[in-house]
Amino acid sequence: MLSEKFFELKKQFEEKELNAKNTGMKFTTVSGENIKSLYTPDDFNQNDYLENLNFPGEYPFTRGIHVNGYRGKIWTMRQFAGFGSPEDTNERFHYLLKHGQTGLSVAFDLPTLMGWDADSEISQGEVGICGVSISSLKDMEILFDKIPLDKVSSSMTINSPAAMVFAFYLAVAQKQNISLEMLRGTLQNDILKEYIAQKEYIFPPHPSMRIIVDMIEYCKNEVPQWNPVSVSGYHIREAGSTAVQELAYTLADGFAYIEACIERGLDVDEFAPRISFFFNSHLDFFEEIAKFRAARRIFAKRMKERYSAKNPRSWWMRFHTQTAGCTLTAQQPENNIVRTAFQALAAVMGGTQSLHTNSMDETLALPSEKAVKIALRTQQLIAYETGVINTVDPLGGSYFIESLTDKMEKQANEIFDQIDSIGGVIAAIEAGYFQKEIADAAYRYQREVEKKEKFIVGVNEFVEENEKVDIPILTVSPEVEKMQRIRLADIKQSRNQESVQNSMNKIKQAAIDGTNLMPVLIEAAHNYVTLGEMIAEMKDVFGIYEETVVF
Repeated sequence: MLSEKFFELKKQFEEKELNAKNTGMKFTTVSGENIKSLYTPDDFNQNDYLENLNFPGEYPFTRGIHVNGYRGKIWTMRQFAGFGSPEDTNERFHYLLKHGQTGLSVAFDLPTLMGWDADSEISQGEVGICGVSISSLKDMEILFDKIPLDKVSSSMTINSPAAMVFAFYLAVAQKQNISLEMLRGTLQNDILKEYIAQKEYIFPPHPSMRIIVDMIEYCKNEVPQWNPVSVSGYHIREAGSTAVQELAYTLADGFAYIEACIERGLDVDEFAPRISFFFNSHLDFFEEIAKFRAARRIFAKRMKERYSAKNPRSWWMRFHTQTAGCTLTAQQPENNIVRTAFQALAAVMGGTQSLHTNSMDETLALPSEKAVKIALRTQQLIAYETGVINTVDPLGGSYFIESLTDKMEKQANEIFDQIDSIGGVIAAIEAGYFQKEIADAAYRYQREVEKKEKFIVGVNEFVEENEKVDIPILTVSPEVEKMQRIRLADIKQSRNQESVQNSMNKIKQAAIDGTNLMPVLIEAAHNYVTLGEMIAEMKDVFGIYEETVVF
């Protein structure tokens, strides 16, 4: 209980602070939230310690899901990799594993992300440019050549065609004689955020949700160590949202998947422990830490109280974090090493389970080997030299952090109410709600930068005239597209055409009658049915999505 003397002295401090020298800068978070000059014990409710904070490893997990934090296991260090041909990316994977990476994270090119084969007319000029080109099982076999899938955790950033790409991966495991029960990894597979932010969608929302529930159900039964959905706030933030919008929209998407699975008849405790999350770690160090802590608390409360989950693991929010690509600058690119370091540190202080650190040159091109190694070394320096792994939730108890965490939880709950009033996530997507809110937030921040209320070093302050960028740039040869087209032509010529047609018929029939799609997609993968061919069969049944235009 705070004494009258405390409040008297605080009032005196506030009067002194009003008359103290001030730089005139705008003291707000990156998201625009006002920050007080000082936070004290009365800025958050300490009487609810056990209810809202508790100990690490205890509900509601604000202070972390594990009792001993990183003393028990350091976060998984992932580096997003994928460019050119499957051979190119396989070589990069072996390079990363050799230099201490503990998990693989696959980036796909635009044609693959949109469900187009490398030989499609619309793929021309894009094959292998922003990620690895995958059109068939053969490409996936090459991608993971000499990589034991039962020993390495794999993460794949794929959404609309996630089921088909996952089918290729599972088929590779079967060809390696590896039990599907041994596979560990994560699919992003978050179609809702595609409609909200990234726009790499194919089918309309309702059939897309059906496919994801099929995948969750299949993994529950056949691939129990796999995370079939990584609900992604990363791209929502990259599109220009605030931290609390990222928090609320991501959790709302996650809850929509959970509700769809419950509606299918699945027991929440049978699938919820394998749903993970993916957040952005942006520029504002303390706001990001508070966001991660609030996310765990909100998720645990909702899982226990609304969805009646009984298994404590169903209450755990497990999440991957990536440093903020949208904050990287083409100007003075070496500064990006420093930006990435403190963004990564915020993720660690917030208790992430795995982490990707962006490379300094990613705003210019795909990262070079040297830049990737520096990004990986950044994580290793944080883990092994800074001492931050020594204690769990080292900033817990900070008046500032606890106040921010409480505020973000309150604001997120208010946004949930807004979404519910519209009719839920899909109805809000169709009404353009998310798109407008993110656009408004992005515009506000851009205006602050233009008016120099917010500074970006090297861009609107500390600018170097006539700067020459002298770092090596990775380029992808046009030969990649040529070779991918040749490989695909050879596959289509040599495969069993009767088996191909039979598989395609099964895919269409499963889409029509509601049968789980995963077994027929895996069979089709073994028969070398291509990604584009699988997608075409499903388009015939589900149609394609056209976004509502919002002004």
